[in-house]
Amino acid sequence: MTSASLFDPPTSPPDEALALLILRLTPQVGPRRIEALRQHFGGAAAALRATRAALREVPGLDSRSVAAIGDPKAEALARAEQTRAAEVGVTLLYRGLPGYPPALDALSDPPAVLWVKGELPALPTVPRAIGIVGTRAASPHGAAFTRMLAADLARAGVVVVSGLARGIDTAAHGAAVEAGGVSIGVLGSAVDVIYPSENKALASRLTLLSESPLGTGPAQHLFPIRNRLIAALSAGTVVVEGERKSGSLITATHALECGRTVFAVPGRAGDPRAAGPHQLLRDGAVLTESAHDILQELGWGRVPVQPLPDLPPEQTRVLAALRGPVTLDDLQGQTGLPLAELQTALVMLQLLGLVEETGGRWVRR
Repeated sequence: MTSASLFDPPTSPPDEALALLILRLTPQVGPRRIEALRQHFGGAAAALRATRAALREVPGLDSRSVAAIGDPKAEALARAEQTRAAEVGVTLLYRGLPGYPPALDALSDPPAVLWVKGELPALPTVPRAIGIVGTRAASPHGAAFTRMLAADLARAGVVVVSGLARGIDTAAHGAAVEAGGVSIGVLGSAVDVIYPSENKALASRLTLLSESPLGTGPAQHLFPIRNRLIAALSAGTVVVEGERKSGSLITATHALECGRTVFAVPGRAGDPRAAGPHQLLRDGAVLTESAHDILQELGWGRVPVQPLPDLPPEQTRVLAALRGPVTLDDLQGQTGLPLAELQTALVMLQLLGLVEETGGRWVRR
């Protein structure tokens, strides 16, 4: 009796895109080994056609990785992944092929494949993008400052990149898109698995990016790995709040390794959440009190002046003085207004949605 398999349509040899995905889904073969294979053979497809003897000549490959390359199970998984991605509207971008962001060339271990949901903006070698990172347990002041910073950057045409975590990340993404800008969420899970779940609505307004296959849930080891992508996709990384040993400082370290600029926001002395930024400042990070500090450092111009409603003179004076989070006392000193007039002006501006008060400090919205 003839085997049914004789009637199966023949599969064509893997092209470069499929070959990269096959290698990505091959156990024992990570980003550095895939890149070594690409460089050695001139491409992933050529690597899959190589003999075992030729594979043993590739620097960095051990006997287990050589044995794993060419496993038909990986090819079946890769073909199924491509089909699934097309069904759910996820784009796959492949190292060395059109669409892959040149900004990731800054990494020593660029991902072979990226999963993208949404429209990815142009990210050249030095992208007009800024990573904003910080603690999940953000202070009211830290969250308010982040919203102001991200909104101003977005209005200046800067892409805001972060990790969609609670706290600082959430504040950055939300403010950027509310200001009409573009924001990229780099995930420690697949683009179809949103974590934390309360950010699903926010995620739908972002471009999502991951180097994990569809269906991959969040895992502790994936978050430090994704931090290097935030660093590489940004011309600079801002650390708003974070303890001395935190993921935010890991991102800052990756930024330095990529030749990017590190920015840090000073906090209150003695606050553990200020320990990380203060250490970065001691190490030479750019002190950041507003978006202007970032734009000036990178030569990107200024934040566009927002058209304001016709306000009474005292409200105009107060709004002009709010260049960063300030206390009531500081604001009184800058404006010269009597306390009663200042408080009235702030209440009216708050009702108009132009300012907000958090943690005893006033900021522009």
